[in-house]
Amino acid sequence: MVAVIQRVLSASVTADGVETGRCGRGMMILLGVSTGDGEAEARMLAQKVSKLRIFSDGEGKMNLSAPDVGGGALVVSNFTLLADCRRGNRPDFFGAAPPDEAERLYDMFCSALEENMPVQRGVFGADMRIDLTADGPVTIILDTADLNRPRRSAQ
Repeated sequence: MVAVIQRVLSASVTADGVETGRCGRGMMILLGVSTGDGEAEARMLAQKVSKLRIFSDGEGKMNLSAPDVGGGALVVSNFTLLADCRRGNRPDFFGAAPPDEAERLYDMFCSALEENMPVQRGVFGADMRIDLTADGPVTIILDTADLNRPRRSAQ
């Protein structure tokens, strides 16, 4: 599972001309579900995202999470995060989970995240328009395949 997280002052998503989700200060999250992902990955990623300290404290240091600052999240499914561009110029998406499984895990991720903060959603599988005002900008990429790997040591 891959999440691209942007710290935002505001974000909204529209599908078929209808706004389906909006958040104020918080996080805009694009979520891609990989083949082989399961409930454990959805829950682990939601926990990591909810505790991610990317908001400034009183001293200007990124030391606070979205729940700490009263922030929420707007989560939009995005299978193109799983694009493989190693061969040729046309990406393939074979690494993306099948739509039914991806939607189930997207919903599970959102529900797990809702345990810690307000969450708004896009429409799974729809063609959507996203408007956001980035804050920073601060952009973090999390991949569940990397979260359990040992950290590289500083040299």
